Amino acid sequence: RAMIKKYLHTRFRVSDMDKSISFYQDLLGMEVIEEKTSPRGSKLVFLKFPGTDCDLELCSFPNSGLVHVPEDLVHLAFEVENLEDCINRLNAAGMPITEGPLESSNGTRFIFTEDPDKYEIELMHYKK
Repeated sequence: RAMIKKYLHTRFRVSDMDKSISFYQDLLGMEVIEEKTSPRGSKLVFLKFPGTDCDLELCSFPNSGLVHVPEDLVHLAFEVENLEDCINRLNAAGMPITEGPLESSNGTRFIFTEDPDKYEIELMHYKK
């Protein structure tokens, strides 16, 4: 019998909450569903992953220092409707495309970008 019942959320600690919210909400289109302060003083903002009942929890705790995300540590992957539109929106926002666009053997096209703390984000368009 599995100990885990359901996946709920992932937490990313961020250096600048406003920049991170702007990236995830204004650029990617995720919805802020809750904001609160933890008992130890961390500012927490929960954003809804589209098409799921799972969340991304952003955590700002300046006393712990700047966030440093090593390359290839972790990434979030999202399906998108139109990869070219994503590329254009990222370029217009001054956000880097760190890899791609690439195409897999099954026709899936994808790019990587990164959020303000360099957490990698994979945007994928599946061939129909």
